[in-house]
Amino acid sequence: MTENDIAARLSEPFGSFPQVIADWAAVQPDQIALRDEQGELTWHALNEKIELIAAKLQASGLERGQSVAILGTSTIPYALAFLGAVRAGGVAAPLTTSASADQLKGMAADSGARHLFIDRAKLTELGAVFMPDLEHIVLDEELDAWMAPAETRPEPFSPTESDPFNIIYSSGTTGIPKGIVHSHQMRWRQFTGTAQAFRSGGQQVISLASTPLYSNTTMIAFLPPLLAGGTVRIMGKFDTKRWLAHAQADRTNVTMLVPVQYQRLMDEPSFDTFDLSSLVAKYCTSAPFSAELKREVLRRMPGSLIEIYSMTEGGVVCLLQAHEFPDKLHTVGRPAPGSELKVLDDEDRPVLPGTPGNLVGRSGTMMSGYKNQPGKTREGYWTDPDTGETWQRMGDIGRIDQDGFVELVGRAKDMIISGGFNIFPSDLEAALETDPRVQEAAVVGMESRRWGETPVGFVRLVPGTPAEAVQSIMAETNGKLGKTQRLAALLPIDEMPRSHIGKLLKTELRTRAAAELTID
Repeated sequence: MTENDIAARLSEPFGSFPQVIADWAAVQPDQIALRDEQGELTWHALNEKIELIAAKLQASGLERGQSVAILGTSTIPYALAFLGAVRAGGVAAPLTTSASADQLKGMAADSGARHLFIDRAKLTELGAVFMPDLEHIVLDEELDAWMAPAETRPEPFSPTESDPFNIIYSSGTTGIPKGIVHSHQMRWRQFTGTAQAFRSGGQQVISLASTPLYSNTTMIAFLPPLLAGGTVRIMGKFDTKRWLAHAQADRTNVTMLVPVQYQRLMDEPSFDTFDLSSLVAKYCTSAPFSAELKREVLRRMPGSLIEIYSMTEGGVVCLLQAHEFPDKLHTVGRPAPGSELKVLDDEDRPVLPGTPGNLVGRSGTMMSGYKNQPGKTREGYWTDPDTGETWQRMGDIGRIDQDGFVELVGRAKDMIISGGFNIFPSDLEAALETDPRVQEAAVVGMESRRWGETPVGFVRLVPGTPAEAVQSIMAETNGKLGKTQRLAALLPIDEMPRSHIGKLLKTELRTRAAAELTID
């Protein structure tokens, strides 16, 4: 087995992730595969531990296609549990750490897991009797002792295209998040091409993964670098100075960051004192990425900047090579090869070019469905009446410009219908952010007896701006807007509510608006 043999394997239409990892361990046993705050692991040690975890999972009753729940801070042991579950023929089911105890119980039950890998901090928080019907393995204390004895080997596992690879639970703020199932075929198609692109530069891939391993966002900084035989540093909690220090010391050349992380790096006073010259490719996804922030990142950080637009469920994948299209930074790029996109009106009819509408897309990287929820799965699809082809509803409203670039207008569920007129929050947010006193703006719809819904805004003010300034900001902004768009109220906010990967939580803003305001 040689590097060229592995490269040839990655070019095949389908293959086995665990086999590629074993191949790299044979070719470069002493190279570093994983790093975290506690230490590092060679490729030989990585593969050995994956094998022993897989063997113990099988010996303790894991069945093919059964989920393995993982909960805690991202570390090397967490990554080992994820990869060991896949090697055993199981399904990695990382659970969202920010979820409530009841949501976690619901996700674990939905996944069908009988094993729970959990770190001590999370177990202490939830209590030792949390989900007592699952076998608990404490990641940072028990994993090595729990593994099968040295030299034990698991039963072979040769995945088929439809075998589930992982379940990613959506980040819902209420109820039990939906489990999004990805197949081995989907993950192979999604990440082998990226791994080959990483290798094309001729240098060892050094990745810095600083978003949680329970997030689909993180996978591009985790799985493709391993498929490429590279090194992945896993950060448990993002910190600007620590991220910069790691990127400098490791000579990081690949990373994935969400917009709020890019913003915090740009705001870090010591940013320019660090050497980031090794950066080759920077990725971004998961949340709106403003043109202004993209422009600043391009100016101050080396390497390419690639924005990815898609969903955890799949559908269309759009790519914006921001470094190549500086005049298109307000867009999310064009559909990637193998992806298709349509824009439909509310009656599911195609709209004219340049007209905003509901986005639907399809590609070779679509989910298998929502775990145990066939009805929700069907709701997320649109079937073309002319061809019978299945498309994924993207949940976004957007338009396509004359060059084929996609501009997002807003989330379909966030669109405000006031007096029968459609109001796109992004238009109002952009208008608010032209005011020099506003750092960030968000607009939500609030129930109104008179209009059905009416727009209400929140602004994070520039430091030193008095809260009373919101009244003049609203008046000046409303003066620039059409009559049907005008804000009914504007509230100052110290910090926008966000998920762990930077998604703006508009549900929380609506709750706050309802508590603080009375609208006719």
